Amino acid sequence: TSFKRCNRDAFISVDCQHYYLLRPIPSDSLPLVDLKEDPDPVFDPKEGDLNETELKSVLGDFDGRFVSIAPPQDKHAAGDEPDEQDPPQTPGGVMPKELRSMEFELQFGKKRRPSKKLRKRLQLWLWSFSHCPVLYAWTDLGARFWPRFVRVGSCSSKRSCSLPEGMVCKPAKSTHVTVLRWRCLQRKAALKCAWIPVQYPIITECKCSCSS
Repeated sequence: TSFKRCNRDAFISVDCQHYYLLRPIPSDSLPLVDLKEDPDPVFDPKEGDLNETELKSVLGDFDGRFVSIAPPQDKHAAGDEPDEQDPPQTPGGVMPKELRSMEFELQFGKKRRPSKKLRKRLQLWLWSFSHCPVLYAWTDLGARFWPRFVRVGSCSSKRSCSLPEGMVCKPAKSTHVTVLRWRCLQRKAALKCAWIPVQYPIITECKCSCSS
């Protein structure tokens, strides 16, 4: 019978699958929770297991926009973290159709429609208020991952993105980068360790959604 073990890593789902035959698959739950590691250094890779040339060959695609071997000089890239106390600046791209078609009425004695200029300003303000940018920051996954630094995305949660309040920014789309995970299993009397590729999900789009 093949040796099997349930993998309880926070961001991968391997339901008691064979360690050497199947690879972890990404979770659909975003953002990711912190991974709880066994602190015993016996489970850490040794210096001989960290040959950069060999690891790059095993990894294959190395996307320097999202992964880094050494600690990045800047934890946050320029413009990644707007001030969350105020509505963000007008986002780029095409205004959503539902906002472009929105009409307004002003009440000054009797109802009247605003000018085209004022209507445009109101639409832009609502677009800025309801826009949910992705906030990127570098995260240290620890010594048991290579590359150990990943640039992850998150959605703002400090204010509501709707009027009236109630809706919040939530992950809407994601991609993934491949990193190597140092995995050790006890097989008979010996501890067997190896680098295995895992897919680490990264949020790429946030959307104003219901809080529940």
